[in-house]
Amino acid sequence: MSWLSVAGVLGTISVIAGAFGAHGLRETVTPERLAAWHTASHYALIHSAALLALALYASATGRSVTLPASLFTAGVALFSGSIFGLVLFEARILGPVTPIGGLLLIAGWASLLWLARSVAAP
Repeated sequence: MSWLSVAGVLGTISVIAGAFGAHGLRETVTPERLAAWHTASHYALIHSAALLALALYASATGRSVTLPASLFTAGVALFSGSIFGLVLFEARILGPVTPIGGLLLIAGWASLLWLARSVAAP
């Protein structure tokens, strides 16, 4: 699957999750859990857009974006996915997964520094 496709899948899921949170969960979960859901869908959408930018960059330059794209994808799956599970199923076992996903998202952004450094090198 191409990074453009991954961006499309994550973007689609993000919008569906945001709409479900706004309309389907409002009456069934606490405000705190709804806020967590909003954060998860927001982070997923932001990183979907970042993946889209990476895919377009890779297409235009032929450069590999595998490291940051992989880190963003795994980070969204673990960060947002664990929060979705916590909110929907109260699966407390997922609690420790959330910060791991957050660290992967941070690593994805940090890996962009490495990519930018290699682009700027003569």
